[in-house]
Amino acid sequence: CLASAEKKTERARPLTERRVDMHGFCNPGDFQRSPYLSARGNIANVFRGSTEEGYKAYHADKYDEDKNPNVSENPKLTQTDMNLMEPPLLQYPDWKGHMFLREEVARFLTYYCKAPAPLKAENVIVLNGCGSLFSALATVLCDPGEAVLIATPFYGGITQSVFLYGNVKLVYAYLDSKITGTSTRPFQLTVEKLEKALQDARAEGVTVRALILLNPQNPLGDIYSLSELRDYLEFAKRHELHVIVDEIYMLSVFDESATFHSVLGMDRLPDPQRTHVMWGISKDFAVSGIRFGTLYTENQDVANAVGSLCYFHGVCGPVQHKVAQLLRDRDWINQVYLRANHARLKAAHTYVTDELKTLGVPFLNRNAGFFVWIDFRKYLRTGTFEEEMLLWRRFLDNKVLLSCGKAFECSEPGWFRIIFADKTHRLQLGEYCFLFFSLPPEFLQHCFLLSLILDLSCYYPLIFSVFPPFLSIL
Repeated sequence: CLASAEKKTERARPLTERRVDMHGFCNPGDFQRSPYLSARGNIANVFRGSTEEGYKAYHADKYDEDKNPNVSENPKLTQTDMNLMEPPLLQYPDWKGHMFLREEVARFLTYYCKAPAPLKAENVIVLNGCGSLFSALATVLCDPGEAVLIATPFYGGITQSVFLYGNVKLVYAYLDSKITGTSTRPFQLTVEKLEKALQDARAEGVTVRALILLNPQNPLGDIYSLSELRDYLEFAKRHELHVIVDEIYMLSVFDESATFHSVLGMDRLPDPQRTHVMWGISKDFAVSGIRFGTLYTENQDVANAVGSLCYFHGVCGPVQHKVAQLLRDRDWINQVYLRANHARLKAAHTYVTDELKTLGVPFLNRNAGFFVWIDFRKYLRTGTFEEEMLLWRRFLDNKVLLSCGKAFECSEPGWFRIIFADKTHRLQLGEYCFLFFSLPPEFLQHCFLLSLILDLSCYYPLIFSVFPPFLSIL
């Protein structure tokens, strides 16, 4: 079929050629070199992907209910003790972060990562987000033109983070939906797949310096077991690879049947000097506008090198105070915030996955993160990435923002990531747009108007006022 032929063709291309596509989704025919920019500046100027285009479209035309009342409010962040403005907070800090914050981060990670011994503040570095951490680590661990190994599909923003500053490439370990070999689940990462990707890269003369692990995984929602983590770390040790572990969703495991294991909670790390763990508050605390990410590494050479880049990626003093206050309130986090957040995530996930089951749409059923990895392959006529992008644009044109598989470098056309972390009535409204304005007519034939639009009578006023074209459908 066309899809499998396209996938085989892509994998057969030399890594150096494949990385041209990896740097973004810019159309070479649309590219015009600016005389005002360097070669790197021109690349940064056109570096964009479907995720960025969708993000821009969202901000240009946000849906709101009566002038955007759904702005997130976190009462914890508005308390008086959060807004301290003392002179030391307004001066240059240690570029790695104020010591009071680094100590609080060490205590926080010790507790929630279940570390076997107290973690040390001297091993903590604070930057303005995990994107900056990826950028800094790629710069200090790799020389320009060298590479980092990562399994696909993966969060596409990492490509931009490691490439734009450091000119570091990514080498892909392709994961498939088919369960083959030693795999027991779709898109399972195995050491065999890592070995193959590494050896293929080395055969082409590419130097690979590190391995990136996302746990919980974005967009799959997988949570790695302790034995899997140990296997990945042992693989990296054998090949003297650094391991960058992104655990940014560690507190967003919303089902009690699933257990998250942090690398920092392992009794023994195979290679402590090459193991670096990052976490941030943007996901687990739903405050992505507060740019804060933290790195924990026992390697002081790496810590100092990343620390020198904190001059460009620092966190201002008042925000450092606010984050420290947030992290130290263990009672509020455990008894109030996490209980409510997990219950809401579980309810929203259940609603969305139940609707997908009703529609007969296959998906990966996982218990972490804010997203579901869904399979639209049977609705692509030719099964190509070009058709996947056309379907994605059809969604976007009708104000439904999904992320297509190509944005995550998925090897199979037709997979999409859908975010479920929202209120039920907003999910229902998005579902109506999704079904009746975005999908091809043949899709609707499979769901019989979704049982007459899921009891539409409750939503007549809302739908008719927000989407007048809906009248013509009825």
